[in-house]
Amino acid sequence: MATLQTIRNRAGLLIGIVIFMALVAFILGDMLRSGSSMFRKSQMEIAEIDGESIQYPDFQKKVEEIGNMYKLNSGQSQIDENTWVQIREQAWQGIVRDVLMSDVYKELGLEVSADELYDMVQGRNIHPIVRQIFSNPNTGQIDRAAIVRFLKNLETGVSPEQRSYWLYLEKQITDDRMLTKYNNLVRQGLYITTEEAQNTLDDNNHQVSFDYIALNYSAVPDSSVEVTGRDLKKYYNAHLNEYKQERTRRIEYITFPVTPSKQDDQHAKEWIDEIKADFTAAEDNAQFVNSNSDVSFDPTWKKESDLPEDIAKWVFTEGAKENDVYGPYFRDGAYRLEKVVKIAMMPDSVKARHILLRVEKGTGIEAKEALADSLKTAIENGSDFATLATRFSDDTGSALKGGDLGWFSRNQMVKPFEEAAFNAKVKEVTIVKSQYGIHIIQTTKRGVETRQVQIASLVRKVVPSDATYQKVYTEASKFASENTNLEEFDAAIAEKHLTKKVAILHENDRTIAGLDKPRSLIRAAFEAKEGELIADSRESTIFELSDNFVIAALVEASEEGVAPFEDVKTRVELAVIKEKKGEFLKEKATAVLNGSNDFAVIAQELNSEIKTAENLNFNSFSIPGTGVEPALIGTVSGLGADEVSKAIIGNNGVYIAKVTAINEGVNTDLVAEQNRLMQSMGYRAKYEAYKALQNSVEIVDKRFKFY
Repeated sequence: MATLQTIRNRAGLLIGIVIFMALVAFILGDMLRSGSSMFRKSQMEIAEIDGESIQYPDFQKKVEEIGNMYKLNSGQSQIDENTWVQIREQAWQGIVRDVLMSDVYKELGLEVSADELYDMVQGRNIHPIVRQIFSNPNTGQIDRAAIVRFLKNLETGVSPEQRSYWLYLEKQITDDRMLTKYNNLVRQGLYITTEEAQNTLDDNNHQVSFDYIALNYSAVPDSSVEVTGRDLKKYYNAHLNEYKQERTRRIEYITFPVTPSKQDDQHAKEWIDEIKADFTAAEDNAQFVNSNSDVSFDPTWKKESDLPEDIAKWVFTEGAKENDVYGPYFRDGAYRLEKVVKIAMMPDSVKARHILLRVEKGTGIEAKEALADSLKTAIENGSDFATLATRFSDDTGSALKGGDLGWFSRNQMVKPFEEAAFNAKVKEVTIVKSQYGIHIIQTTKRGVETRQVQIASLVRKVVPSDATYQKVYTEASKFASENTNLEEFDAAIAEKHLTKKVAILHENDRTIAGLDKPRSLIRAAFEAKEGELIADSRESTIFELSDNFVIAALVEASEEGVAPFEDVKTRVELAVIKEKKGEFLKEKATAVLNGSNDFAVIAQELNSEIKTAENLNFNSFSIPGTGVEPALIGTVSGLGADEVSKAIIGNNGVYIAKVTAINEGVNTDLVAEQNRLMQSMGYRAKYEAYKALQNSVEIVDKRFKFY
């Protein structure tokens, strides 16, 4: 009973403890979940701009938006890596600009009204972007009817892609107008006074000729100058801005190139010899080439000037006929056979228009084919092609122009499209499929026709075999396993007489001289430690970059900010030595100046020759034969005729000058000079005002972690 009573008495306490523990568990769990979420957010941060976190998904969304607009504008379905790099940079600049300028615009009360947008799209002041899209290709004039027609169809009569494209363009137009307003405000806040303009005219017109004596720093031995550690530290602390640096990595690397062996070459030659008979007998040349060649069948029609000299001679001079075969021969790292497919009269260029029906994955192609047939029939029965293109075409760029593509020559369009356009008669409507979808094409004009040939090329490239790759990889692997740090790396290179290359890398670099697509190596370099070989995410120190196996070592890691004293000590020492030489030579020159005003005597006393400079003004950049010496030019510009200067410390030495002649030019129009300076300042303000905003905030760029 006592035990039961005790339990009853303590029940409240026990329940309180249980509740407390549950609350603790709940709070800890929530904190852990929150911490995990915060950790993930930190991991996904691609930048921080003025305290605002930019997340990778948001940045990538912007990249994809611009990429989609590029595809629509170019008509391409795929984008190569180099173009993606440019698109990502465009997205980055856009996001930085949006973050920096949004608050500025708000504080200044800047906005673009609906009336302004209307005026830029279809009013009196058409924006250049709209003008470019809706210009008549024949006259170059803006086609206002096409603008109105497109806008009327914007909600229901155009494809979703076209609508997205237009909304994107609207934002570009609006952003451009906002920036223009801001730049105008900045420019209106600047002014050049008549006095400033007059001073500039005076500086430009006041030309001086002078004799001068140069006491070069190089004539004073470094050993004659005493430099203490205190001198170095004092100079370093006084010039910290001169030693600011970016985050970089200095690497050394060697390559093990993978090149075809003699056996690889022999195998390729034997293959081309064996297949020649089958190629000659083949009836479907395109299928045969696509099934056997290292290069796909090219249906392009070519003029005599488009072909290599020997092939052109064989076809157009020696009279090769259809199905004749030339070769085998070796060119550009491959064994080749050439076969005449057709010879005919063809135009150099055509003018055409089209309607593109894009076929999305997972959607029925039958409906699109039926629509294409209906559109073809409608056009042949007299329906307006331009109206149908504006309404139905998924190629936004040409749809805005009624489907018109203008004149184009060979190799400007995808092959199926090109063949259909060049083979069609004027006004003939054809349907063809490409990787972009279904095209309804109408050739509207054909250029001058010449004799052209279609050739099937069977190509066997001489490439390294698997055995060759393995042999080179084994060699690289042996080197990497035997030399695991920088000291061993350098010693082995010297011993084996290998060629070592050096590269200084920035976080977002994408190129290294002589290496193809080295981004993986660059990213790994920023994760490596000084003095070690650079390893990839799998801990391998061998990077396979196209036909090269690369082994690299991290020599030096520099972080953003002011470089540590020890890292720049040599540079500081050179600067201090130069400074002390200047003081020494100035003291020496001053002593001579105090004893004589005769310039020839001064030169003789200083054991120096007299040099001459003519017709320089305050804004002159350099002195012929001496170099960039602003202190000397500035001093002589303020001297009178026959006046001798004091000793002047310059970039390359200490100078004494004597003005021999002054030429005062005729002042030009003061108002014109004032306007010129205002215009120049306005141009600079566009760049410098934005640059000042950038410099006023902290921008942490972490793109290198993701790309």
